[in-house]
Order: sequence, then C-alpha cells, then structure tokens
Amino acid sequence: MAKAQQTELEKMAGLGPKSSAMLRQIGIHTAAELLAADPYHLYLQLKQTLPSTSLNMLYAIMGAQENRHWQEIKRERRLEILLRLEELGIA
Repeated sequence: MAKAQQTELEKMAGLGPKSSAMLRQIGIHTAAELLAADPYHLYLQLKQTLPSTSLNMLYAIMGAQENRHWQEIKRERRLEILLRLEELGIA
C-alpha cells in the first residue's frame, strides 16, 4: 500500500498528521497561513477548540515557523514561553 501524500503542513519541521489535523480545525491549512500567524494566538485557539492540547504543540508551532525541531524550542526557550503565556493569561 502506498504511503499517503504529505500535506503542506506535514512537510514543515516538527509537524505530522496529528498536529496538521489539529491546525486545520482552527483554519490553518497552508504553510503560509502558519508562518503568518502568531504562535500564541494559535495555541490559545487550539486550547479553546481542543482542551487537551499540550504545551508541546506550541513548541511544535514555533519550531515549524523557525524550521527547527520542537525539542530545541522547548530546551532553549521554555522559560521565555512560559512567562509569555502567563502574561497573556493562557498558562
């Protein structure tokens, strides 16, 4: 059986079928839409739509936007991200 064609979002660093499907649920269908969006706003939308969305998804969104692995984002910017979420009242 042939492997299904990857979507445009799935071709971005750190995004797979599950995270791409989650993003489509909030209206993000293309790489351009993802790159143009504020990652914190996307994360808030995801949390409102899918309450079980984990913080790893925010790292993945940022990683895709920066073409880096989400674990690098988590390791290097975790404190900055957590403080920003607190400022926004999302944490």
